Amino acid sequence: MDFTFTEEQQAAAEAARAVFSGVAPDGVPSPARTPGAVAEDLDRPLWARLADADLLSLVLGPEHGGAGLDPIALCLVLRESAGVLARIPLLETSAVAMIVERYGDRVLATELLPAVGRGELVLTVGANGRTGHDPAELAVTARRDGDGWLLDGVQTAVPWACGADRIAVPATTDDGSAVLALVPRDRDGTTLADQVSTNGELLAELRLDSVRTGAHELITADGAWEWLRALLTAGTCALALGVGTAVLSMTSEYTGKRHQFGHPIATFQAVAVQAADRYIDLRAMEATLWQAAWRLSTGAGGPLPAAADVAVAKIWASEGVRRVVQTAQHLHGGFGADTDYPLHRYHAWAKHLELSLGPAAAHEEALGDLLAAHPLS
Repeated sequence: MDFTFTEEQQAAAEAARAVFSGVAPDGVPSPARTPGAVAEDLDRPLWARLADADLLSLVLGPEHGGAGLDPIALCLVLRESAGVLARIPLLETSAVAMIVERYGDRVLATELLPAVGRGELVLTVGANGRTGHDPAELAVTARRDGDGWLLDGVQTAVPWACGADRIAVPATTDDGSAVLALVPRDRDGTTLADQVSTNGELLAELRLDSVRTGAHELITADGAWEWLRALLTAGTCALALGVGTAVLSMTSEYTGKRHQFGHPIATFQAVAVQAADRYIDLRAMEATLWQAAWRLSTGAGGPLPAAADVAVAKIWASEGVRRVVQTAQHLHGGFGADTDYPLHRYHAWAKHLELSLGPAAAHEEALGDLLAAHPLS
């Protein structure tokens, strides 16, 4: 299999690298961002620079002012963003925009997508359900009411909800079908309660009390929610890869400068072997990510659905990024436990990404179910 990226995909990665090169990692202490502080909003200036670089319209079709690229290109950009812990809802906005373009009403697409590409509209999605352990679509009900729908339920830990313009909410109808509603944040009946994630980012619990949604704001196509969740999971794997890559580079630089017994500790066998193991973890995370993103991009056939490749990628991402940051903290010695040192923030982000949309064990169980339902023989 040829894993070479296309010229367009490489150009997207290079453009992202140029934009994010001017972003100081969020782990660097500053008066505006002290360790343990709770972030209040997304990085608006960075969001504007991404729009100027046409990276917010990357996955949109030309009819909506975009480049028409695929999930692989999006994951390349996400990897770059995670390397500097960029505080932007790029994954959520891009994923929901792709769903609207692929499955949504034309009126809704025309209304939302050009504004997304210009950086004027921020989208997010509630994908964690009521408790974070149950299927998200079961946490909200959608029932017909005249020519529209009424939504009732709760979604917890919705990222960027306080700064988003619309929230994609999965819900279940009376006949058991999964649908996706694009709900304005300030729609009557919606309530947001602040929550804080383990990495200090502000989340929100979204409560819906008979929230009215127009028919054109509801995506009812079969497979839309499943495809969105798979895309969010693959994007989370790309973020984990970016964090892990940055952490291993940080560790390499530190162990090369830290001397013990007159030699850099990087020359010690025990240190080198641990670093080599983590490098292998990153290569496995990378290979499984591109396999999953390729399946989502092309819909290429096989004995198993794309969900199997996404599950494998998430297993490697969850376990891999955890091992990378644990080894980094160990090899940094006392600096690894210092909350003023940038590694502390990277570790917090890594832990959050490890558990986002399900830890490794949950995806191992899902993969087992897929294998049982699709015997390779």
